[in-house]
Amino acid sequence: MFVEQIIQTDIIQWIILITGVSEVLLARANHVGLYAAGLISSLLSIYSLFTAQLYAESILGMYYVAMSVYGWWFWVKKKYRPAIPVTFTNRREWLITAAIIAGGWIILYTFLTRFTPSTVPMWDSWVSATAWAGTWLLTRRKVENWFVLNISNIFAIPLLIQKQLPLLAVLTLFLFIVACFGYFDWRKLALRNMTTEPSNAAV
Repeated sequence: MFVEQIIQTDIIQWIILITGVSEVLLARANHVGLYAAGLISSLLSIYSLFTAQLYAESILGMYYVAMSVYGWWFWVKKKYRPAIPVTFTNRREWLITAAIIAGGWIILYTFLTRFTPSTVPMWDSWVSATAWAGTWLLTRRKVENWFVLNISNIFAIPLLIQKQLPLLAVLTLFLFIVACFGYFDWRKLALRNMTTEPSNAAV
């Protein structure tokens, strides 16, 4: 059945797969080009997810578009200012992350149950809320973004398979694996930054 789903997959999902893989590899390499690939992947994902009635993840796609633009700006070096370094998440940022997850989950679940024919409102909302939080940490160049994003990935994989989006499920599995390596790569960078710039240490 899974193989049949892949065979029947449209060209849009293939493009999403290619640009999505490019995005995560660039993210692991700490390269700002991840946002260009992310914009293409997110814009096309909105259509595919909406067609599959994954409305929260469609909204998440819009969020990714906005955060890609914001992250691109945030990462680029300003005149007379260095790029933002990779650091660990501090207490205040963890509270913001928790608020994004809790608030996003409640808002999305309420919206889906009241205004859409979604058959998986709680599941869809959870995947999107955790992804919102992880993406926010990514734009801030926080090591723990990989951990939070993988919480979303774990729940997203079976959901995408259930909704007959096999290539998006494959992409998400790939993202999960790369995110595991990305965490350790960024952790090394953060520890190095703490050594050279003590003010970057987590509080």
